[in-house]
Amino acid sequence: MMNKQKVMEFLPHRDPFLFIDTVVELVLNEEVKGKQGPFTPTELIGSKSVCTFKVDHSVKVLEGHFPGNPILPGVVQVEMMAQAASFVATKCLDGDFNDYKIEVILISIDQARFRRPVVPPMDLVIHSTLSKVRGPIQMYDCEIFCGKDLISQCSVMASLKFDKK
Repeated sequence: MMNKQKVMEFLPHRDPFLFIDTVVELVLNEEVKGKQGPFTPTELIGSKSVCTFKVDHSVKVLEGHFPGNPILPGVVQVEMMAQAASFVATKCLDGDFNDYKIEVILISIDQARFRRPVVPPMDLVIHSTLSKVRGPIQMYDCEIFCGKDLISQCSVMASLKFDKK
C-alpha cells in the first residue's frame, strides 16, 4: 500500500530513526469498511495498520548495541510500534496527506513486553490497532511479529492533530 518513499512523505522521521519500510495494509474496522472517508478517529476504533521493517546489519543502532552481538533495543521496538500506529490516521484526512500539517506527540507507553531478541537478519511485521480515542488522544495496541512468532508488544498513547495547510 505504501512503499518507503510514501512512508517518508508521511512520517517526519529519517535514518537512522526511521523504522518502517512499508505499510502493507490498513485494515478498516467493520463499521467503516467499504465506506468512503475521511473518517473521524472515533469511527476508526478497531482499525489496524500492518507495516514491515527489515532488521539487517545496516541498521545503525546495531553498531553500538552490541558490537559482535547485535540486538535491536526494546526502546527502538517501541518507537517502531509508535511509528506504525500513526498510519491509521491517514484515513482521517481528506485528500493527500501532503496537504496537512500533522503533529504527533508520544504521551505514554504501557505494558511493554519483549518476548524474543530481535537480531539480524529478521523481517518484522508490525501491527497497530486503534483501541481508544478521547479528543486528540489516541491509544493503540501494538505487536511485532517475525513470521508467526510474537516478538514484542505494548500500548502506545499519542496526541495526533491534523491541520490543513
